[in-house]
Amino acid sequence: MARPWLNVLAQVVPVPLGLLLSGALVWGATNADWSGTSSNSGNTWTSSSLGLANDSKVPMFSIDDMRPGDTGSNCIEIKSNADFPTALKLYSSSENWPSNFQSFVDLKIEVGSGGTFGNCRGFTPHRTAFDGTLDTFVALYNDFRTGLGPWILPGKPPNALSFRFAWKFSPSASNGAQSTSTNEVIFTWEARERT
Repeated sequence: MARPWLNVLAQVVPVPLGLLLSGALVWGATNADWSGTSSNSGNTWTSSSLGLANDSKVPMFSIDDMRPGDTGSNCIEIKSNADFPTALKLYSSSENWPSNFQSFVDLKIEVGSGGTFGNCRGFTPHRTAFDGTLDTFVALYNDFRTGLGPWILPGKPPNALSFRFAWKFSPSASNGAQSTSTNEVIFTWEARERT
């Protein structure tokens, strides 16, 4: 014998169930957004560099048997590879520097353009950077903070400066300066980004 309430349920349940399913389909359709994208790929960041080089292969000076009044000179070119403006300075990083014999060696340093290591022909001085004794130079200019300069290198060719070093053994050098050598002198150029 059939149960009447099952017949009623079979007729009533499909209506709300159909409404529920159709509502879900409509809800899904109304939340389907159109979209588009545009990208820019391949982005990287690479740092620049600041390097200095000079055109020497041997020391600028290796002088033997000096006599009072002797003179000499040499040029050297300093070149930067930086593509931004830098401030260049010159100082000595010599160590254990006594202050006796070296006071008889006069030193003049000019900054300019032209000339190459071992050949100052074509050197054009722009200004005198130092004119005193070797002893004074080593004592006063010993790091970037105290160094001679700054000279501005523009960060584009020609990104170089030339320096002419001229020395003279003082005619007033005393007898105590005979058979004496200086300690090693190190001339150091340093460039930093111009701020």
